[in-house]
Amino acid sequence: ILSRMRGRVRCRFIVRGCLRLMATFETLNFDSTALRTLPIDSEKQNYVRGVPGSCFSLVDPTPVRKPELVAASRPAMNLIDLDEDQLKRPDLALYFSGNRLLPGSVPAAHCYCGHQFGRFAGQLGDGAALYLGEVVNKNNQRWEIQLKGSGKTPYSRTADGRKVLRSSIREFLCSEALYHLGIPTTRGIMFTFYCLAEVTYQRAVIP
Repeated sequence: ILSRMRGRVRCRFIVRGCLRLMATFETLNFDSTALRTLPIDSEKQNYVRGVPGSCFSLVDPTPVRKPELVAASRPAMNLIDLDEDQLKRPDLALYFSGNRLLPGSVPAAHCYCGHQFGRFAGQLGDGAALYLGEVVNKNNQRWEIQLKGSGKTPYSRTADGRKVLRSSIREFLCSEALYHLGIPTTRGIMFTFYCLAEVTYQRAVIP
């Protein structure tokens, strides 16, 4: 998931004449100001708990079994200067399922509070998503990258930190629809799925 952020930094992409080399997974221009400027949880173990006085908890994604690519948005990839040839990589699904981290990314779950069901709920937070960092593109635009359905975090409460396929498809399509309607929104780069369990069906013949 991409979210537009404000701010300008010096861009480190190589420019040759009027041409600029597109980025690979290994050369994305990460510059994660949020983790440098906001307080980070000192507890390194990943378990559900209260997190006072911190805005982020550093958490690694939980790996999944046999992830597969479902869909990708080339226009969203272009927002972070990601070369479309990266879609041909055999390890593509590993990066966007959380099994392998993008070089330069620092995964963290965001702590926040708010209201639910008409009352103040206290601590909430990213229970099924991880901030991976901010990528600055060739136009000095800053985009925050999130990995959703990446597993448990300190803010998952009783949930497993995963997302089901139907709601992921809905979010992916709706974000693109909102963008093309001219409504500011997040953008989905791509999403993957994995099989939670293999089920074998047997048909019995009943006389």
